[in-house]
Amino acid sequence: MPSDLRVLVVDDEPLIRWSLSQALEERGFDVRVASDGLTALAALADDASQPDVVLLDYMLPDSNGLSLFERIRDLMPAGRVILMTAYGSPEVVDKALQLGVYRVVSKPFEVTDIASMIRHASAATPA
Repeated sequence: MPSDLRVLVVDDEPLIRWSLSQALEERGFDVRVASDGLTALAALADDASQPDVVLLDYMLPDSNGLSLFERIRDLMPAGRVILMTAYGSPEVVDKALQLGVYRVVSKPFEVTDIASMIRHASAATPA
């Protein structure tokens, strides 16, 4: 199924970045990757190629997902962010959703579920 949706995958684990980008590209998404918060913010600085959806890991070497999420929101207020975490305590999930994260998904997850979530997120009306 062809797609013109742009996705930025932000995760410090090389295998996760690779597997997500491969699986999403196979499903027709235009995928870019970043291994840390600084690289993600640099990728978002270019207004012309901003992603429709960001898949953001909660724990990165240079930031935690919620502080980085707030900076991402400033750069792309209408964009959607799906927070990926292996540390999905109820407090983290509640805080993320209060801040405006579209969804929080626990690792490990099924790529087909993520692909569907990306499509739904991109079609959702911005908050």
